[in-house]
Amino acid sequence: MAIVERRAQRTREILDATRRLFDERRMRDAQIEDIARAVGINRAIIYRHFTTKEELFAMTLVDYLNELEERLTASRAEGLTPLERIDILTTEFLDYGTEYPAFVDCAQSLLKHRGSELLEQISLDRLTELGAAINRCFDHITDAIRAGNESGEFDVEDPELIANIMYTQGLGILNLVTFQRSIRELSTGLPAMDDLPMPEVVALAKRSVRAIVQRQD
Repeated sequence: MAIVERRAQRTREILDATRRLFDERRMRDAQIEDIARAVGINRAIIYRHFTTKEELFAMTLVDYLNELEERLTASRAEGLTPLERIDILTTEFLDYGTEYPAFVDCAQSLLKHRGSELLEQISLDRLTELGAAINRCFDHITDAIRAGNESGEFDVEDPELIANIMYTQGLGILNLVTFQRSIRELSTGLPAMDDLPMPEVVALAKRSVRAIVQRQD
């Protein structure tokens, strides 16, 4: 096997091990030492393939985003109205994030950094790969919005901005889902935690997105 092929195979092994640990333990509980042990290598070898921990996590996020994008293709089924497509995109995103909480961890860990900071921690090639994976997901949103603009149902000046807003708002909602409790105020004024009504959360998320994109006459 050529050196380039061996390197690519080892890179894939590291990513697969990272993904398994994330899905088992959540991102915050997976250590570089655990990932190296799962692959059967020294942790120093990981840094030959990924310059920083953030770069490894970014490439793991690419794996999640590629899976998510496959699910979002359901919004392009024939016969759907633009509003139905937006509803499907909202539901699929929340369903995926609920199924894979580590996806939310990865995405939010990178959102903590400004763009200039990411360039210091992630190589340009891999940052470009991450951006492309995000844009493939966003394409489903912007396509549905443009269809709504053309039909007169929507009145959105900047579909790309709305896609970014939907993405970050969705991650925030998924944080609430992960917490599995909502904060309520008792009659005494003291806060209390209550069970989270998931169907209601999804319904409210759909209403929120609809309010953003629909034409206001």
